[in-house]
Amino acid sequence: MMTKTITFAIMHFSIAFLVTYLITGSFVLGGLVAVVEPAVNTVGYFIHEKIWQRLGSRHTAALPVKYLS
Repeated sequence: MMTKTITFAIMHFSIAFLVTYLITGSFVLGGLVAVVEPAVNTVGYFIHEKIWQRLGSRHTAALPVKYLS
């Protein structure tokens, strides 16, 4: 499955670069955004998962046993 992850990362970097380049006309900004955006997005995803787990555990604890099976 690592191949899928690598190809997705390449696609993600390419899209970030291309969109930024088309908007700004700058290879430097395109490259910067292609590197920074996925890094920031990864941190955001991690934080989102932590919040989601906390909220999920609250909702699961409140459900009656018959709904958990």
